[in-house]
Amino acid sequence: MIRAKLSVPAWIALSAAALLAGCSSTPSADKTASWSPNRIYSEAKDEAGSGAYDKAIPLYEKLEGRAAGTPLAQQAQLEKAYAQYKSGEKAAAISTVDRFIKLHPASPALDYALYLKGVINFNDDLGMFAFLTRQDLSERDQKAAKESFEAFKDLVTRFPDSRYAPDARQRMNYIVNSLAQYEVHVARYYYTRGAYLAAINRAQVALADYREVPALEEALYIMVKSYDALGMKDLRDDAQRVLTTNYPQSTFLANGFKSKDDPWWKVW
Repeated sequence: MIRAKLSVPAWIALSAAALLAGCSSTPSADKTASWSPNRIYSEAKDEAGSGAYDKAIPLYEKLEGRAAGTPLAQQAQLEKAYAQYKSGEKAAAISTVDRFIKLHPASPALDYALYLKGVINFNDDLGMFAFLTRQDLSERDQKAAKESFEAFKDLVTRFPDSRYAPDARQRMNYIVNSLAQYEVHVARYYYTRGAYLAAINRAQVALADYREVPALEEALYIMVKSYDALGMKDLRDDAQRVLTTNYPQSTFLANGFKSKDDPWWKVW
């Protein structure tokens, strides 16, 4: 008996051979395999400098691995965080900075890491199109602003002479004003809708938690108006007395609430 040979069809064999040939001729996917750490860093800097942050990020990541345990790896980690921030990857940028702070608590660049963390949250909260919508910081979610404040506070407390400390202090003042104004914004919202007790309570939060910020003038005025609407004349008079004592030039009693076209933070 003659047995037929079981062979692979010719077209399958040819296809497999072509596939193997293709795989063997494919160049290495990692073009940086033969690059020195310095070259990787230079290329990453060039990409970031031209605004190609999406191309710079993977190069910084490779450099972190190639130069592990060296100051260059730490530099790469911080610059990657900045590139992620500029690319709009806020969560990734914060994660990178937090990891740097945890791994390198004695780094001479720790003050910059804290500053960068504050800036990332600060600008995120401000909003890219706030200048178009005229929506100021006080009307947005305050979580990022509070996290930004804590990072700046940590910076100026631990590194009061840092080159980044003066700017951090200015940003802290702005954030405090924002957080106070946020409470007043909510208080005004309640007042305009007739929720006078809620308006009073929110205005009192601003008065209790913040000192010497512009928003407190309006907080007192909201209390005056709310007590008046509730017919609580003694408390109204008390609030008005505090308002006129602390803000003798206040225009609220004469002109009422400020126009929405004139944001509280506009100084130019």
